[in-house]
Amino acid sequence: MSRSLRILAVDVGTGTQDILLFESGKTIENCLKMVVPSPTVIVAERIARATERGQPILLTGVTMGGGPSHWAARDHALAGFAVAVTPEAGRTFDDDLAMVEQMGFEIIDEAEAEQRKGNPDLVHIELQDFDTRAIISALRAFDVDPSVDGLAIAAFDHGAAPPGVSDRRFRFDFIAQTIHKNSVPSAFAYRSEDIPVDLTRLRSIVSSASRYLELSNSDLRSPILLMDTGSAAVLGALEDPFVRGQRDSILCNIGNFHTLAFHLVQGRIVGIFEHHTGEIDRPKLEQMLVKLANGTLTNEEVFNTSGHGALILHYANRDDNKKVFPFLAVTGPRREMLRGSSLNPYEANPHGDMMLAGCFGLLRALADHEPDMAPLIEPSLLRN
Repeated sequence: MSRSLRILAVDVGTGTQDILLFESGKTIENCLKMVVPSPTVIVAERIARATERGQPILLTGVTMGGGPSHWAARDHALAGFAVAVTPEAGRTFDDDLAMVEQMGFEIIDEAEAEQRKGNPDLVHIELQDFDTRAIISALRAFDVDPSVDGLAIAAFDHGAAPPGVSDRRFRFDFIAQTIHKNSVPSAFAYRSEDIPVDLTRLRSIVSSASRYLELSNSDLRSPILLMDTGSAAVLGALEDPFVRGQRDSILCNIGNFHTLAFHLVQGRIVGIFEHHTGEIDRPKLEQMLVKLANGTLTNEEVFNTSGHGALILHYANRDDNKKVFPFLAVTGPRREMLRGSSLNPYEANPHGDMMLAGCFGLLRALADHEPDMAPLIEPSLLRN
């Protein structure tokens, strides 16, 4: 490996995708950064334009994040306009393709999709969380070489729940299993070859990431790391020296669609909960954070209010027996929800850029998972 290391870190959210081109030996504040609309927002806007024109749409590609794109496709069908989708792209809307058909979508095979692409009256939209060509074009537009030595990408993955099993329960059961095996935030990061089979969204991103390596003239053997978005943001928050210096802390990432809070004691997870941001307000969030700190928040309490769940480990009780609320650090685009709270939240600002917290977390996770790269990554990160 050369003495200089280039890593493309991309945090794919529901509202934005946050991009960092890390170059070792360069002050991290001077590395190239972009905050642009998320892929699901871009797809939703393309579908909405087709709806306005009354055009049928063809959706191909791979499984990607839903939310805005899901709602736009549903509204297109409800307006009486045709939606055709290939099987892999169709799992964006539901793991069970029978449910996708019930939404009014037509499931077609790849061969049929290829034939229909030639129809000038049809709008073809490719579904993907990692748009290789768009990112390469953006970098080259600023005369930046897109070739890299590795890729680190974060996305939110519910996992492929079996029929009849709640997506929320399935995801949080997986989170709990992961923490029981390894209670550090970087446990939610995986080398491309090690991604659990049920994490279909992350696995779909690997194909796009591999295409990036090819089209950018990178070494095709370069490592590809995938990670959960919330965990990446929490790990990135620890790049703020004030946050890193706390023995007992709660790190809360309030995203556009999901809120995730980790209770950490000496760097290890002793409690966690995840909820939908749109289903909570400040009083509800404050209540859950207090219960998380006290070890009294239950999985059912969170799930029954439309959240994903909660986990309190048996060693969550601190040995000092003091009823002192832990240090609270907040990140995420909706962090204003806790501004002015009596819990005295601190807005983490890793490397001077909160919106890139997930990217910084991805770099830290890559250093943990790729020991050969660590000596070139860690000097630019906060020292332990």
